[in-house]
Amino acid sequence: MIRRPPRSTHCISSAASDVYKRQVSRCVAVLPFQMEDAMRRVVNQEIEEGEEKPEEKGHKKKEKGRKEGKKEEKKEEKKEEKKKEEGNEEEKKEIHVLEVTRLNNRVLDLRVPANQALMKIQSGVGKYYREFLYNNDFVEIHSPKINPGVSEGGTQVFKLKYFGRDACLAQSPQLYKQMGVCGDLTRVFEVAPAFRAEDSNTNRHLCEFTMLDMEMAFKSHYFEVVDLLGEMFNYIFDQLAKNYKKELAVVNEQYPFEPFIWRTPALKLDFLEGVKLLKEAGINQNPLEDLSSESEKALGAIVRKKFDTDFYILYRYPKSARPFYTMRDPLDENYTNSYDFFMRGEEVTSGAQRIHDGKMLAESATKAGIPLETIRDYLDAFKYGPPPHAGCGIGLERIVKLFCGIRNIRKCIMFTRDPKRLNP
Repeated sequence: MIRRPPRSTHCISSAASDVYKRQVSRCVAVLPFQMEDAMRRVVNQEIEEGEEKPEEKGHKKKEKGRKEGKKEEKKEEKKEEKKKEEGNEEEKKEIHVLEVTRLNNRVLDLRVPANQALMKIQSGVGKYYREFLYNNDFVEIHSPKINPGVSEGGTQVFKLKYFGRDACLAQSPQLYKQMGVCGDLTRVFEVAPAFRAEDSNTNRHLCEFTMLDMEMAFKSHYFEVVDLLGEMFNYIFDQLAKNYKKELAVVNEQYPFEPFIWRTPALKLDFLEGVKLLKEAGINQNPLEDLSSESEKALGAIVRKKFDTDFYILYRYPKSARPFYTMRDPLDENYTNSYDFFMRGEEVTSGAQRIHDGKMLAESATKAGIPLETIRDYLDAFKYGPPPHAGCGIGLERIVKLFCGIRNIRKCIMFTRDPKRLNP
């Protein structure tokens, strides 16, 4: 069954508009930007991206003009005055507040109705995530965020000194949630910050974000976990469409977006099926390598056209694309019992069945270049016969971004932490 939000989600009512607009102060001259400009409808969201012009830029131009001669300077000044006097109304309507200006003044920017709505939708995602898992006998856990070693492999961690010892901020609760399953907490989840020292200045990456993590034991096949996750996402989508109509309408009024479409049950595609679909569209994809961002986008468009859904699951990824703790496919060593979930052609979660054999796990960690002593407690947990299990990590902000068709993830988090931003 194909799911689409009600039409009212995309047409703001005057009542909803009034409620939100009463929450902000009207234009005040001393503000860093005018609220009217910050609330203006933006059809092309790229227009808000770009570098903020330093105040001194104008002074430098004037200084240069003086050197070239007062006559030229006066001519330029007259042109500027004439432009202002004309008071072109159309030009005024096209004034947009840049993203960097918004982020520098985030407290004020949060008063914009669309941004308030995005924060409430983000809260709703967290609420329905918890609600679904509690209703399916999961236990919420809280794992350490200062760790002795990496959890995902690689070097993209924030390193620090912990009373003279080397430590790092948690990339995810991966190792600890698995240790919980090893301790007979067979279904666990967590909502917590995650930290990635990844120098990616894109519109979908952050250095600190909120991770929705889960892990569960299964009986026969890892698809038990995949199917439950598909049900969970559909539950979140259904509840947002039902209970956040007003907020979605407010976002849509300022940042128009195509209705998000999903189907029940969620569409599942084998990785090689995805490769085949790309090939039919004239896109070459190595079946033993991960998809690039461009290939993911292209596949998302193909799936939407062919299957009428913006949400789907791609499973059985090649081993080169997965972390050390991922279980290999028993029928083909080149592939894994893994999966990614996509919304509008962007990955929103990544997960897999985990290796639950201690010896195999240690060998895989060594091959990945991870010093075994830094994950000794994790490895020791597998000495006592853990059940087969699988799980995933979901970016909370990405769900909001993609459900609402927002281009830049920085709109979907209260305060941004990326490679260029540590304030406010």
